[in-house]
Amino acid sequence: MRAWVAAGAFGMACLGLVGAAKAADKLKVLIVEGQNNHEWKTTTPLLKAELERSGRFETSVATTPPSKAPASAWESFHPGFKGYDVVLTNYNGDPWPAAIREELEEYVGGGGGLVVMHAANNAFADWPAYNEMIGLGWRDPGFGDRITIDDAGQAVRTPKGEGPGSGHGPRHAYTVEVRKADHPIVKGLPRKWTHAVDELYHGQRGPAKGMEVLASAYSDKAQGGTGANEPMVWTVPFGKGRVVTNVMGHVAGDDLGAVKAPDFLALIARAAEWAATGDVTLPVPADFPAAAK
Repeated sequence: MRAWVAAGAFGMACLGLVGAAKAADKLKVLIVEGQNNHEWKTTTPLLKAELERSGRFETSVATTPPSKAPASAWESFHPGFKGYDVVLTNYNGDPWPAAIREELEEYVGGGGGLVVMHAANNAFADWPAYNEMIGLGWRDPGFGDRITIDDAGQAVRTPKGEGPGSGHGPRHAYTVEVRKADHPIVKGLPRKWTHAVDELYHGQRGPAKGMEVLASAYSDKAQGGTGANEPMVWTVPFGKGRVVTNVMGHVAGDDLGAVKAPDFLALIARAAEWAATGDVTLPVPADFPAAAK
């Protein structure tokens, strides 16, 4: 009896250790917000809730000073990137002070993960390292090269100064197509699916060094587009770090359909896990859109 009790106690202790280990294994995410031409006060709580609902993440939020705040306000903003496994930026606003820029560069270059959501790729056109991290951003044609995907699934590079600059047509539902089916972020997803009513970015520009397009969408001329397959989700290496950009997720007033869309939320969570670890253990959610015909 005593041996059974002892064994049982030992087993319970082991279970407790496993539970503690699982809790400790949660990835620490920092969402950066505070300025944006989109409803960041609405979208950040949605992102935070989704990441935590997955059970894989422990999420914190860093809110910057408001637009046109004095330099003294920025002196008290210390996001502490190095305390996190991955940073998710929902920020598009005033330039960051040099010290914070350097901190992010060192963090990502040293192996930290970065996920860039929708308009966050519009930010910081004057920051060379950020442009390297995101690969492509909302920029003028003369800023850098453009990347599209041909019908064979291969990346096509258009030199700076040629072709359209950044833009989008009216919001509409569109088909997203996986281009790197073996990449952990999109592995197991339908080859094609219909995304919610959203903006379809086109003509993004930048250095695009080492850029790998994971998913694209056809920018229909009938919808104010370019007639090309435009990148929607892509990765870029920066030093030892991994960066993922997802340009979907526009918010129009009270219409949160694009950021509440199961495919968008799943891609954000999977991108965050991959950027942090280089792998994805999160399953494809049951409510992910069915394959498009």
